[in-house]
Amino acid sequence: MSTEDKPFFDDPNAALREIARNPAAYAHYLADFHRVVLDMQAKLEILQRETRVHCRGTRVEGDKMGQAFLRSFPVEKSLNDILKNLKNATAGMERSAHKRHAHDEKVKEVTKQRKEKAQLKARKSNPPLQAAPQNSVQQGVQSPNVGYGGPTSIYNLDRRESA
Repeated sequence: MSTEDKPFFDDPNAALREIARNPAAYAHYLADFHRVVLDMQAKLEILQRETRVHCRGTRVEGDKMGQAFLRSFPVEKSLNDILKNLKNATAGMERSAHKRHAHDEKVKEVTKQRKEKAQLKARKSNPPLQAAPQNSVQQGVQSPNVGYGGPTSIYNLDRRESA
């Protein structure tokens, strides 16, 4: 069996599947198409100018003013439509590459947010135990705040209501 009879890949879409998974490869692949389309666009713009000059300059004996222009109009319009579609295609490729990258960033952000949310939920359902404060009261010695622990003056109330 020769190599011409056997396909290059067992699955012809395997390479594109790998490109679709990687945003950098996706952008690189679209950039290659973008270059080709821009090259086509530049060549078609030159063709458009030359066609316009030739078609508008082609006059038939007995033509009135503007008849050559009217005959050339459908040809010019078809080339203008092609160029407009190519410009939309290049803009679409650029948008697609940016949106693919943004999608990957958003996926990373969503997983990070979900992980944080799960941790927060786990903390709420199982709060960590806090140890009781240690009283370092020595035997026989009383602490200075025996009895009332509130303010000693009306000026030290700190927004508490007085009696």
